[in-house]
This record gives sequence, structure tokens and C-alpha cells, in this order.
Amino acid sequence: MYIIGENIHIISQRVKDALAAKDARFFQELAVQQVEAGAQALDLNLGPRKKDGTEVFPWIVETVEAVVDVPLSFDSTNLEGIEAGLKKVTKAQPIINSTSAEEERLEKVPLVAKRYNTRLIALTMGKSGIPVSADERVNIALEKLIPRALEIDFPISDLIIDPLVLTVSGCQEYCPELIEAIRTLQFAWDPPPPISVGLSNVSNAVPRENRPLINRVYCVMLMGVGLKMMIADPLDEALKEAIRIVEQRDASTPVGRLYLTLHDRVAAGEELTVDDVDMSDPEQVAIWKTVQILLNKVIYADSYLQQATTA
Repeated sequence: MYIIGENIHIISQRVKDALAAKDARFFQELAVQQVEAGAQALDLNLGPRKKDGTEVFPWIVETVEAVVDVPLSFDSTNLEGIEAGLKKVTKAQPIINSTSAEEERLEKVPLVAKRYNTRLIALTMGKSGIPVSADERVNIALEKLIPRALEIDFPISDLIIDPLVLTVSGCQEYCPELIEAIRTLQFAWDPPPPISVGLSNVSNAVPRENRPLINRVYCVMLMGVGLKMMIADPLDEALKEAIRIVEQRDASTPVGRLYLTLHDRVAAGEELTVDDVDMSDPEQVAIWKTVQILLNKVIYADSYLQQATTA
């Protein structure tokens, strides 16, 4: 799994404060910490920075590149700021995160990506927003995103399709459709473009104590349909352990065996059954309940882990 570290994010108050203070040491330590934990790229989400983007983006690039060599992902709607930052990149091929299929973004952002030889994350979202169904999201990729790349001779191997993870709290019906979108996208073009998602979006607005469980169960399910890249927290050891179990086919523990069964069921287009789960094991029961909300089989509630088990 190729992990783009998500932890330099303006939503964090610590990041917000460090950015205001231009605290280079904070960002360098956080960058090194993520890379040492296994991040193969770093997402830099500094917000739009409409007033100072052309100053802040070059500063963060120089600050972070002083201590790590991995690709930097510019996560912002401020194209001018992104371009200022790209001019300072001296190491690995960077990433622009992102364009959508909206006409203005799709006209401008891919041209900047080509000019600076970046990879480009492209969202399956048009002017009317994010469609629920897998087919509609795949169609945006096939009818808008990929044709635009071909039109400007942008390498499909550098076009990263993001079919958009949405939270199980309030957007539950999107969760199983995202699984099928990833499954289909890998066969919808030859060669298929890479696919990436923002994993932790699935647990946005969920109580903090439940977020890691939802993230890692969804990750195992997405790996079942072939996901190999994601923006996620490389400091989440339980998430990385779930990934390791799947990648190494480690069936040495009961929970590991359940993760592998879940992975394989999703890969085959099947669903986990209650017979796959040891209902006397609280950890396995929590995984089972989480699968049910992610498949939209049981209505999500913040107390879903305390609710009676359904088969």
C-alpha cells in the first residue's frame, strides 16, 4: 500500500498554529515522523491561503524538503499558490491534489500539472457535486477526466483517479458504491490509471474513539477490490497492521483470519456472513458491526457498536 501521509492538515489546530508562527521545526518533525512510519509521500493541506499562498507554499516546500526526500502532494484549491510551491520542488515528482471534472478546474489544473511534470489527483466530481452511484463516478472518469488528460498528452500513469470517500455518518449510501467504483475503474481503461482515496474521510464526524476501527475495516474492504494507494495516517499502527495482514496473508490470529476472509469476500463480490465471525470475540463482533454499516446494511448511529448484533 502506497500511503500519502495526511497529518500536515490545516484542520489540525497544532498545524494551524505552527503555520501562523512559521514554525519550521514543527513541520520538519512531523514530516520525518510520517516518513519514518512508512509514508511514501506527504500531503500538504494548508487550506486555500488566498492572501499568502504564493509565500506559504514555497516556504513549506523548502522546509519539508530540507528533511525528507519523498514526493509532496499540494492539497489546495489555490492554483497560484500551488504553482509557486512547485517552482521550489527539487526532489521527488510532486502531486497536485486535486482537480475535479468542473469545467474551470479541468481546463486549468491539468495544464499546470503537465507544465511542472507532476502527478495529478482527479476527483470524480462534476459541477453538480459527487454522484452516489459507482457507475456515475466511473463515467465521470471515463468521459471527463481521462479524455482531458489524453487531450493535453498528460500521461495516464500520472493521472490518479479519486472516486471520493464520504463519511458513513450522513453519507452512508456512498460507502458501498465507492467499493464498486474502485472495482470497476481498474477495468474501465487500458492501461488503467492509478486509484487513490482519502481513507479517513469515511469516519469524519464520527466519535473519535470509533474512527480508527472504521478506517481500518474500510481499508481492508477497499484492498479487496484492488486499492493500492491512499491518503491516510501513517502513525496509525492498527491500520498498518491490518494492511500488513492482508498483504502478507497472515492468518496466524483469529482477527487476522477475519480480515483476510473479509478481504477475500469483497474481492469475490460477496459479503461477509455471520458464520465467518466468532461472536464470542468482542473484536471480531466490532469488525462485523462495522462492515454492516459500511455496506449500508444497518443504519449508522454513533452508538452502533453498542447495538444488538444483527445477522
